Amino acid sequence: MSSLSRELVFLILQFLDEEKFKESVHRLEQESGFFFNMKYFEEKALGGEWDEVEKYLSGFTKVDDNRYSMKIFFEIRKQKYLEALDRHDRAKAVEILVKDLKVFSSFNEELYKEITQLLTLENFRENEQLSKYGDTKSARSIMLVELKKLIEANPLFRDKLGFPTLKASRLRTLINQSLNWQHQLCKNPRPNPDIKTLFTDHSCSPPNGARAPTPVTLPVAAVAKPSTYSPLAAHVGSFPPTAAAANATALAGWMVNANPPPTVQSSVVGASSLSVPANQVSVLKHPRAPSTALGMTDYQSTDHEQLKKRLRSSQSVDEATYPVPPQQASWFLEDLPRTVACTMHQGSTVTSMDFHPSHHTLLAVGCGDGEITLWEVGLRERLVSKSFKIWDLTNCSMPLQAAIAKDPSISVSRIAWSPDGNLIGVAFTKHLIHLYTYQGSSELGQHLEIDAHVGGVNDIAFSHPNKQLCIVTCGDDKLIKVWDLSGRKLFHFEGHEAPVYSVCPHHKENIQFIFSTAVDGKIKAWLYDNMGSRVDYDAPGRWCTTMLYSADGTRLFSCGTSKDGDSFLVEWNESEGAIKRNYVGFRKKSAGVVQFDTTRNRFLAAGEDNQIKFWDMDNTNMLTSTEAEGGLPSLPRLRFNREGNLLVVTTAENGLKILANADGLRTLRAMETRSYETSRGITEMKVSSSAVVTSISPVISKVERVDRSSPARPTPTINGVESIARDIEKPRNLEDVSDKAKPWELTEIIDPIQCRAVTMPEGTNSACKVARLLYTNSGVGILALGSNGVQKLWKWGRSERNPGGKATASVVPQHWQPSNGLLMINDVPENSEEAVPCIALSKNDSYVMSACGGKVSLFNMMNFKVMTTFMPPPPASTFLAFHPQDNNIIAVGMEDSTIQIFNVRVDEVKTKLKGHQKRITGLAFSTSLNILVSSGADAQIIFWNTDTWEKRKSVAIQLPAGKAPVGDTRVQFHSDQVWLLVCHETQLALYDAAKMECIRQWMPQDVLSSPISCAVYSCNSQLIYATFTDGNIGVFDADSLKLRCRIAPSAYISQASTDSQTVYPLVVTAHPQEPNQLGVGLTDGSIKVMEPLETEQKWGVAAPVDSGTENGRSTASSATNNPTPEQVQR
Repeated sequence: MSSLSRELVFLILQFLDEEKFKESVHRLEQESGFFFNMKYFEEKALGGEWDEVEKYLSGFTKVDDNRYSMKIFFEIRKQKYLEALDRHDRAKAVEILVKDLKVFSSFNEELYKEITQLLTLENFRENEQLSKYGDTKSARSIMLVELKKLIEANPLFRDKLGFPTLKASRLRTLINQSLNWQHQLCKNPRPNPDIKTLFTDHSCSPPNGARAPTPVTLPVAAVAKPSTYSPLAAHVGSFPPTAAAANATALAGWMVNANPPPTVQSSVVGASSLSVPANQVSVLKHPRAPSTALGMTDYQSTDHEQLKKRLRSSQSVDEATYPVPPQQASWFLEDLPRTVACTMHQGSTVTSMDFHPSHHTLLAVGCGDGEITLWEVGLRERLVSKSFKIWDLTNCSMPLQAAIAKDPSISVSRIAWSPDGNLIGVAFTKHLIHLYTYQGSSELGQHLEIDAHVGGVNDIAFSHPNKQLCIVTCGDDKLIKVWDLSGRKLFHFEGHEAPVYSVCPHHKENIQFIFSTAVDGKIKAWLYDNMGSRVDYDAPGRWCTTMLYSADGTRLFSCGTSKDGDSFLVEWNESEGAIKRNYVGFRKKSAGVVQFDTTRNRFLAAGEDNQIKFWDMDNTNMLTSTEAEGGLPSLPRLRFNREGNLLVVTTAENGLKILANADGLRTLRAMETRSYETSRGITEMKVSSSAVVTSISPVISKVERVDRSSPARPTPTINGVESIARDIEKPRNLEDVSDKAKPWELTEIIDPIQCRAVTMPEGTNSACKVARLLYTNSGVGILALGSNGVQKLWKWGRSERNPGGKATASVVPQHWQPSNGLLMINDVPENSEEAVPCIALSKNDSYVMSACGGKVSLFNMMNFKVMTTFMPPPPASTFLAFHPQDNNIIAVGMEDSTIQIFNVRVDEVKTKLKGHQKRITGLAFSTSLNILVSSGADAQIIFWNTDTWEKRKSVAIQLPAGKAPVGDTRVQFHSDQVWLLVCHETQLALYDAAKMECIRQWMPQDVLSSPISCAVYSCNSQLIYATFTDGNIGVFDADSLKLRCRIAPSAYISQASTDSQTVYPLVVTAHPQEPNQLGVGLTDGSIKVMEPLETEQKWGVAAPVDSGTENGRSTASSATNNPTPEQVQR
């Protein structure tokens, strides 16, 4: 078979796989013998489908092809034989022995005899070689490991184990390009070509006049399985209507086509209904000059001249006329906000969210307990919270008063900003809507309370009929109502036969209308005329459905779930009232209603299966998905900001995660920088009016023209350089600034009454230091590894004082052990004093991996049982890190200075990294940069490429003069996955991992002059907690490395402990959701969890950044005694 024919087979395999023709895919793989699907092979082998396993193998090799093939078939048939014996099915065992295993007797007769003798044993495990045979499942897994090695070593499988790298939907792309080319060759190309078949070449029949060519774009579904075809009349006609006319008649198209079939249409449709909007084309493609290398100058026919004119006036065929599927453009994925920028704890179940239309980091949140909150996500700051209360009970109807008296609980069903951002509408699950005013302050004004519906108000939206801002609501009473801003009811729409689930007001040119959906699956459309519904359709799934328009208002989408749990995301053809695209990618069943959103006129996103799934609007196949580092509920809620660079999603722990793309991360960083610089600039203006004239920059001088307490807006970067100065506790108004205009003083906590601290019970053991300390990722427990190799776990339970059950310094936790009484004890060598304890916790807290000079042990966190052990010394393991995207892959730092990339599932070292001179002391992965950073006792930091595992760069940390390169160096990534914290006993340092260079450095000085023992970022990466060998704890601003608070040992260590020995923290850890909570493990074996006082809520106040101090300095300043302002603060 020729090379092109072979490649065609791969294209067909990809097509079959995308269309879910699973059996056909594997039959073609077997019959062609081009691609051995290891995943499918594993699936069938683990399922014990031995006939299918051998049948699939037969397409690639036979028993007697070579020794590898013989061994493969022998292992499979031996396993089948042993399973029959294990089932005591002697007849089947004899059949396998005679039919399947007999062939091997001619090669090894003794082995065949030994296998035969197993029939005489009551239990074949009596055979010494089979004594360790476990259950069927584990035996198959062990066999598979061996089979994979044999297959990979077998020369017959060479070049057949990897599928070629193809852009998604490649076969469809080629077909569309072919049709485009055929259309270009038409003498009289029609603007709306009627493509009904692929069996013959396309040609346009002569129209009434010549018109410019229109690109042909087939929908994905059209190539797959066209079940019905659009009538010819749908595509034949005179010149297409103008855009305005099309918009004006869009709703009319729905009204004419009264009852389309409920099934999803997959007919072949013309280019008119599928062409990409002009503003989207520029984003989808990189324009390029027309091709001049077609070599057609020898053919001077009329057709040729006509074709040349078209080609000269347009882009090349594949660029100009084919909307590239999203997977074919790598920059698409970069546009999606998928990087977790921060996590914020709401405290109660989040039921609705909406970003401000112009302040793109201002988020309104509604909760299950009726509370509404405004968050400034750029500062991770809760600006205002409003608990639910009825504003005027006398204006409430008797049914509402009775409902509240019977059950006072109430939830927010929907929260929405008005288009101008001056109002917030809130719909509640009982009768009411609230309207708040927002004028750029951190306070919300009560504007309007309406007893709007009987029962729950299910949705609220804003519209502009007759150029008047109005509120549209719907409810359990089956009604849609329109209100003006004074609370007067303008319209009252009835016609639904079930509670109305959602409303979607919109306008086309001068036509204003409302789409509504009910819980019986009916979609209706209303004009503002009280004349009844103009549309009556069935939504896919016929249950709860939400409708949304794209940002430019040209495309309509809906997403919903059926009562059976099937979810549907579709695009509608407004002109025909029919489904245009049905997006695929949902799992079969959902226990609730899937939520979705749109952004940038390009992307759709939906929350399902504990993840966020993304689609390109022009491709029905799912573009990508993200679990957002875990912790999402089964059906997360989500919302894009208007720019599409931020995405907020709900978490399973009553929190919010902000996901960002590169632009979003820059926006957040600039937002924090502006807030910091604004507070600093205002302080300087108050302190010295003369300094204003000479020192305030043009940006700072604009402060007085901004609303005093409005969220600061992001600033552009200057000369391509972004400032990283941040401070989460920023002044939000001039009164706050006035307090901070006083001379700044370091906050010093020296007395136990100045903070909250709790000691873990059963933790103190003076003979055993706390070597490693971790919070569980859920934030409900803390895990300690002692120098004796024993791990202990403490958990906080739910109580009146701690209703959330999270770790807190206000409640003493319980030393937790499973009912079996097991302890998590590591293998410890005799010379345990020299052992280096190390630990790593899986993302879902289900298992923990640790070592203490001996083998690495994997413990089940539910029952503390050892799941497996691996990597016995020498050399011993000294640091462990899970791969962030695959818990089966771990990076293991070793005592001999190497790093081993180990696959736990197959018990195999994938690669070994060499570059350090002494033992490994730290490892950190960055998923956004695809790097692993390692640190060693040689004071070196090495950056490794995680795709190839090649060393990119080695950097020596900048030590004080005369200091030998010894001591542990630790590394940890900032939440943006770019900035890197490096901790050594001599310094704290910040590195830009993208540039692999040091940006800022702090060295022990003044009140904190002892060596550093450990340091860690807070969960939001705004603070750094550092512990010192004299017992002090320093709280630093993460970006400026300015000390903001010192916690003296007298505040948390009892005098009795310090009398006999020097007690200090060896390790520090930060709570995964509470930025102001930390835990420390001490040299006397005790463990403390600490928080600020509830009245303070934070550790001190941010230090002003000025050029006169060297507290936090850039690396350049370490070489000079006179650092410039640019060196101190970038």
